[in-house]
Amino acid sequence: MSYLYLKSLHIIFVVTWFAGLFYIVRLFVYYAETDQKPEPEKSILQQQFQLMQKRLWYGITWPSAVLTFIMGFSVVYSLNLHQTWPTWLLWKLGFVAGLFAYHLYCHRIFRQHQRNQIHQSSTQLRILNEVATLFLVSIVFLVVLKNGLSATWGVLGFIGLSVVLMAAIMIYRKLRKG
Repeated sequence: MSYLYLKSLHIIFVVTWFAGLFYIVRLFVYYAETDQKPEPEKSILQQQFQLMQKRLWYGITWPSAVLTFIMGFSVVYSLNLHQTWPTWLLWKLGFVAGLFAYHLYCHRIFRQHQRNQIHQSSTQLRILNEVATLFLVSIVFLVVLKNGLSATWGVLGFIGLSVVLMAAIMIYRKLRKG
């Protein structure tokens, strides 16, 4: 029974972690776009976005990431999977490691913005926003289907959809400007 509680908490914290990752990058996009604004609008908006980023990052995203790890390893331990780990779980942990690297990269951007530095364009940040979705799709396919090949097809399908969406965005952008 405790396994089900741990698993439920793990899923809840995964959801809040992803919510934080999705929203923080949107805030990065908005912050980058303030660079084009005249003063005092630019300073006012940047201060507001810095505050929003800080509250989200330290109040939701980081705690959710830590609790996701704690609950995840508790689930593995409660099932005695720590002795013989299934292949799908090893793949999942690989994707989770990639997701955490993405989290740390977002932390780097967060720190830059807190120092009033903008190193990425809003377009680059919009593309970066899709990375978390790739991890989400990969991890969900692995956990549900417990098969690396199914996850691969899921990710390839998502990448194909992303390419189509990016092309549509670029076409729309050109039509809007022209």
